Amino acid sequence: MKTTLSHHFLRISVALLTVFLASCAAVGPTYEPPRPDMPTGWSESTKDLQVAADADINTWWTLFKDPVLDSLIQRTIASNQDLRIAETRIREARAQRQLAGSAQVPALNASASSSHSRSYENTASGKGSRDLYQAGFDAGWEVDIFGGVRRSIEAADASVASSLEDKRDIQVSLLAEVARNYLELRGSQQRIAIANQNIANQEETVALVQRRFEIGLSSELELEQAKNQLYMSKSPVPGLETIAAQAMHRLALLIGQQPQALVAELSPEVMIPATPPEIPVALPSELLRRRPDIRRAERDLATATAQVGVATADLFPRFSLGAMAGLESTSLSDLVTSGSRFWSFGPTVKWALFDGGRARAGVEISNAQRDRAQIAYEKSVLAALADVEDALVAFNREQQTRRTLAAAADSAQRAATIARDQYKLGLIDFLNVLLSDSSLRQSQDQLVQSEQRLSMNMVALFKSLGGGWEVETPL
Repeated sequence: MKTTLSHHFLRISVALLTVFLASCAAVGPTYEPPRPDMPTGWSESTKDLQVAADADINTWWTLFKDPVLDSLIQRTIASNQDLRIAETRIREARAQRQLAGSAQVPALNASASSSHSRSYENTASGKGSRDLYQAGFDAGWEVDIFGGVRRSIEAADASVASSLEDKRDIQVSLLAEVARNYLELRGSQQRIAIANQNIANQEETVALVQRRFEIGLSSELELEQAKNQLYMSKSPVPGLETIAAQAMHRLALLIGQQPQALVAELSPEVMIPATPPEIPVALPSELLRRRPDIRRAERDLATATAQVGVATADLFPRFSLGAMAGLESTSLSDLVTSGSRFWSFGPTVKWALFDGGRARAGVEISNAQRDRAQIAYEKSVLAALADVEDALVAFNREQQTRRTLAAAADSAQRAATIARDQYKLGLIDFLNVLLSDSSLRQSQDQLVQSEQRLSMNMVALFKSLGGGWEVETPL
């Protein structure tokens, strides 16, 4: 009797010691978020921009004050297939987290069985047959002494966060793509309008030269030159119409609709949304908080660090507690009697003493993956800084280009008007009219393209700053 009690006491003591050891620190490196050195400001001039520690760029597209663009953005957030795919990855990551967490609690199983067996003379049990009935419960729990389960939960938590940042990164890119295509559409429409106005002017010029030719005041050469100018003015229109139509098709795809769905809505000509006089720009230090790709890379690093601990835990023994209780009888009528009860309880230790170096190779693989994640994080920070600097350069230089082209267009307009008036009075030859009209057409077209690029550069700037992802609807 004393021996039985001592055995029970020993088992319980071992079990309690095992549970106590499970609360010890997990093996493997403890993750510390990286703190990269960031510049205090941008090297490119920001004198025309609002630079703040927490610039409000959550809904940057509203700065264009274009209700159609606002509507397209909201429809994209609600219906885009890439965002919906990203949401399924979030659901999957959360389920994986739940799966990892389930290893922390004991597994409880219920079972019941009925069997009939028969043996013959030469068997150990001798000739005969018997029935056996069993019913009961069994429980098992692997005690996380070295923290392999805890590290796997850490990795799963970081993976969930990474999937969230992935969706935000997709959204940042998608909203910029919507704005870019919308600006391309409006720019093409405006260029078509300018081309049509020039065509109308050229048609008037051809009619004027035709009348002068008929009364002998102009030569056939001048008439053919006027017609050539008219044809040249018409030639870009089909290409611009193609660009506009394709932009509408891409916008429809981005909001999850068929290509022709937006043709009626977007066909009416609207001016290119102008850039606001002041644009909010975040400081470099804000990129670590705002850029989803940096945030995702940081979470990937956390995942990889936790996986090192998971792999390291495989170098150590595994401890588990098991218990079983139930009923067993050779007669179904006696199954629920007290004499049919049985139970067992005790710890188990399992340690791979020789595995050909498999566990250590796993640790080395995890370490290499962590180092790769560290490098990828550092690269994402540098790429983000370069994106913003590039966007600032492009925006600032395009502002200068636009001011120059606006002055050139005004001069070209005055020159074309003067040339036409003087030609009608016979003070200059027709070549001056042609040159003035050609210069006007080119100046106006280049000015529209510059305005389009300026607005697109603003979009690129906000994309590089990671603006727009806070507007998502929580899952």
